Amino acid sequence: MRIILTGGGTGGHIYPALAIAEQCREQGIKAEFLYIGGKRGLETKIVPEAKIRFESIDITGFRRSLFSLENIRTINRFIQGVKISKKLIREFRPDIVIGTGGYVCGPVVYAAAKLGIPTLVHEQNAIPGLTNLFLSGYANTVAVSFEDALPRFRRAKRVLFTGNPRATMVQHADRERGLASLGLPADAQIVLMVGGSRGARALVEAMVQAAPLLEQKPDVHYVFVTGEIYYDEIYERIEEAVETIPTNLHVLPYIPNMPEVLAATSLLIGRAGASSLAEITSLGTPSILIPSPNVTNNHQEANALALKKAGAAEMLLERDLSGQSLVTIVDRIMNNEQERKRMSEASSALGTPQSAFLLLEEMQRLIAEKKADKH
Repeated sequence: MRIILTGGGTGGHIYPALAIAEQCREQGIKAEFLYIGGKRGLETKIVPEAKIRFESIDITGFRRSLFSLENIRTINRFIQGVKISKKLIREFRPDIVIGTGGYVCGPVVYAAAKLGIPTLVHEQNAIPGLTNLFLSGYANTVAVSFEDALPRFRRAKRVLFTGNPRATMVQHADRERGLASLGLPADAQIVLMVGGSRGARALVEAMVQAAPLLEQKPDVHYVFVTGEIYYDEIYERIEEAVETIPTNLHVLPYIPNMPEVLAATSLLIGRAGASSLAEITSLGTPSILIPSPNVTNNHQEANALALKKAGAAEMLLERDLSGQSLVTIVDRIMNNEQERKRMSEASSALGTPQSAFLLLEEMQRLIAEKKADKH
């Protein structure tokens, strides 16, 4: 099987694509991959590290001002991107092309559809991005992570609820290894607060404000992950705020084995990116979600609302976030074992650990359908 993957800009678009590649390997499917990404996104680093052949095209998104000079350049980049994509597709001869979002998917999936190659688009968020909405009129199948997104793809030939393939990748994460990596005992309760791989200023500010309030809560271990760019500053400010950092507060720049630590976590505090939510629902982790207000279509708030409506999470808007407001919600949840259990069950009910299997099944169906048409 020969597969082109495309998706870029942020990890939320890249990791689902890599999860599909990993699932092929897990199931013993012999597959050769080509990943087509943008020239400036995180995929330029992440994909080569995954030992997958990487090619790039120059593409940007549209500006809000419809008649801006930059939008004219974007149209030209799209046209050039389609030409380059067609060349790469003809050379690689894929059985299928899979897009997981981001501007770069536009020219690649469009080119594949025009060349008659089976195409599948995966949408991670509850509110679809403009690129995937555009591609839904050309792709053979649109797969979605949230059932709320199903009716938004009215132009699509086929829409399928699969969940996010990141859920499959974390379902067997080892809780004991997660605890051991933090140096914590087997019965430890963990509240994990994650500012994201690059950090999120509002979240790390709340960490500083919350730190002095945690000294009287020795029964719970608080793990604050600042992101590397903020670590030195935040650690120093927390030291100043508490004089001596309590033994139950662990401040880290990043966690390399996040799925294992998530498996050991009693309560997560973090953003509402689609891949993160796929992981915590696969593991049944209760959460307090603080959606980023700085994303397209405010899609993180829609993602968080989906979990809140199901009873799997609490949502705290960034404008209401402070150390005190956060600790108040944490205390209420951590002091009520029944509520945590209910949230965990609701989270698990939303989980889609079979997601990568479903996507692989659909890929194989599309390829078989194409071969049957040739005969």
